[in-house]
Formats: sequence, structure tokens, C-alpha cells
Amino acid sequence: MTARHIPIQLVPASAPSLLRPEADDLTQAVPDSLGRPMRDLRISVTDRCNFRCTYCMPKDRFGRDHAFLERSDLLSFEEITRIARLFVAEGVRKIRITGGEPLLRRQLERLIESLARLDVELTLTTNGALLAQKAHSLADAGLNRVTVSMDALDDTVFGRMNDVGFPVARVLEGIAAAEGAGLGPVKVNCVVKRGVNDCQILPLAEHFRGSPHILRFIEFMDVGNSNGWRMDTVLPSREVLARIDAAHPLQAVAPHYRGEVAERWRYRDGMGEIGVISSVTHAFCGDCTRMRLSPEGRLFTCLFAHEGHDLRAPLRTEADDDNLRRRIRAIWRARDDRYSELRGDATRPDKIEMSYIGG
Repeated sequence: MTARHIPIQLVPASAPSLLRPEADDLTQAVPDSLGRPMRDLRISVTDRCNFRCTYCMPKDRFGRDHAFLERSDLLSFEEITRIARLFVAEGVRKIRITGGEPLLRRQLERLIESLARLDVELTLTTNGALLAQKAHSLADAGLNRVTVSMDALDDTVFGRMNDVGFPVARVLEGIAAAEGAGLGPVKVNCVVKRGVNDCQILPLAEHFRGSPHILRFIEFMDVGNSNGWRMDTVLPSREVLARIDAAHPLQAVAPHYRGEVAERWRYRDGMGEIGVISSVTHAFCGDCTRMRLSPEGRLFTCLFAHEGHDLRAPLRTEADDDNLRRRIRAIWRARDDRYSELRGDATRPDKIEMSYIGG
């Protein structure tokens, strides 16, 4: 199929059904060195995962002898909650729980319950393997919404991606359970690798078309150094959109808020919404509002960072809240990251892995 031009027709920014009125209220947020406010905190609660996705935790690098973090190294739920409360005081309005696979962290509902008391939107990203069992307890604890990673609808292709033979049906059960628990609309993320699972773009689109869920296609990124990333394995988002638009015409939609990662599109016949995340071909560093906290308490100011800032040591040496807030504020104010815009050395050996810090 030959890609054709997709006509761009933006929905007016004033459309009340599409925009949250509070979304851009960032006047009190701390700006970094490039004027970007701090709005989002992503908290990785474990570096372990039960999948071995080739773009994240390939088996040849994360085999049985891989040394994961010891439990004693991980921040406790009380320590995470304390840090999160300080970030909220500094302007954060959204917290996302990530991993690894966060549902592998024991009694995660306890952490959700504590964070739900903060004035934030509380979300979680999961591979969906344990979601059917945990959706209702997560919702009862106060989780607002989930994002599920799902890279194919076909079992054979999905098995090649997750590399542990996990069936698609169980992920779909998890999505249904999340919807039933009130954690929807579920966002479904598909990382697209050219020649590997790009044959699944249209089947996935047609499966979720007409549902309340929002399917998003993510360009294969050069996070870390273990996933064999090459530019020729990237399928640009414009090609993804062209394939879907050829079958089901699309219309561009205005973003919900400043710094939204996904570019939004909806079907012209009203059958739902999709998104694309184009961090390789169309960098969004200029509006990046995210800070990341690793499982053992290091702050990272960029997904492509090579070093973090230790918060666990001051946490465990009885630093008071004012001291910790000053540290957080100083780290953010000095932030000048814009890796995707500059597209630096993709092979530098010290970049952090996505399985450790979350996507």
C-alpha cells in the first residue's frame, strides 16, 4: 500500500469535550533551565519484569544470571510517598507508577492507597500479565487509570515481541478487567519495529476501533544500549498514520495539555481515538515536563540520561523535608536535557535502560 498524505484538520483548542480546563495551570511550577515546568513524576518501583521484550529487556542481556536490585536497595513505600508528597508541593500534578513490571512489586496496593491521598492524577503502566487479578484491588486503592503495553494482536508476533510465549488473550482479559474496575479508558501502547510487528498496526487499530480505549503507537527508541536499536528499524509515525488513514480516515485532535507526549488523532466517523508517540522522528523535548525516580531512589531528568541524583541517602540520613525540597528544586532548575532534539551518541555505553527507569 502506498502511503498517502493525511489531511491535517485540528479540532479547535477551545473544544470543551476534549480539553481539561485545569491542564495548563502550571504557573506555580518550578521551571528548568529551558523554561519547562515540572508537572509529571514517573516512579519505577522495581527493575524486574516477567517479559523479555526485545526492545526493552532482551534475554541475551537479562538472562537468569542477571543481577537485579536487592529488596533492601529498593525504596520503601513510605519513602516513595514522602518523595512524592514533596514533588506535589513543587508543582507535580501527575504520578505514573512504572517498572520493570510494577505489578510484580508485592502489596503495591499499599503504595497506591498512600499516593491516592495526594492531589494528583495517579496512573500505572503495566504489561497486563497480572492485571486481570489486580485491577479491582488497584481501583479500590485509588488508582485512576492504567496503560497497558501490547505490541501485537497475533499470538505468534506477540510471542516474538515478549519472548516468553505470553498469550494475547490474557492481556486482553486484563484490559477488560481494568475497564470493569473503572480504570478506563485504558491506553494501549504498541512499540512498532519495522519488519517485526508493523504488520499488526491495522489489526490492532481495528480491534480497538469503536471501543473506549485509546491505542497508541510508539516509535522504537534508542533507550539504553541493550536493544539493538538502529534507525532502519524505526517505522516513522507518519507511516503508521498513513496505513490506518487509508482504511479508516483520521482527523488530528488538539492536545489535552502542554507537554502531552502522544499526538492525538480520531476517526472521522466518530469510532474512537488513536495516538502516536514520535520521539525519534519528531522530538517533543521542548515541552517535556517529566522527572523519573528509580527503584532505589535516584532521580533522572531524562529517559535518555546516563546518570541520576541520589535521594535515598539523604532520605535515610534523616534529611528534613525542606532540605529534600531544595535538592529537588535545584536538580530541576539545572535541567537542560533535550536528547531527542539533539540525537546524541546513541551508542554511549552508560545510558540507563528503560527496564530500570520505565518508559
